[in-house]
Amino acid sequence: MSAGTVTVAPLRHEDAARCAEIERQVFPGDDPWSEHAFRAELDNGNYYVGAYVGGKLIGYAGLGLTDFESSVHTIAVAMGWQSSGIGKTLLRTLLAKADELQVPVFLEVRTDNARAISLYLAHGFEHLGLRRRYYQPSGADAYTMGRPANRD
Repeated sequence: MSAGTVTVAPLRHEDAARCAEIERQVFPGDDPWSEHAFRAELDNGNYYVGAYVGGKLIGYAGLGLTDFESSVHTIAVAMGWQSSGIGKTLLRTLLAKADELQVPVFLEVRTDNARAISLYLAHGFEHLGLRRRYYQPSGADAYTMGRPANRD
């Protein structure tokens, strides 16, 4: 698909249905999040952004925040829009927020998701550990990765 002009903006409650739709596309074997789950993430004060083209949500990313660390909760890009740099843009948006707050960033990623692992390594993440059978119901393993706080 044509990338057009991608706008990254705060995710809205009305985007929850589209987020759930993208979840079902991208994570079909691992208990995709529901509309309710996305609304709860927003209600809990987590930092979520969406990527929009022509007003349509094509990707989203979320960062859980505490006073001393952050955690990437999710990044997803709709089928047809993958490999167009949108995931990278969303990740960089999350990292900019963590850098603004000067907190480290942690995440889990499927061990078989080579594209995502490569993206994370290119943005300063390191492997920290392995979580066996982390993703359910598939039972896929996950790497735990971390990136130190940017204290510039």
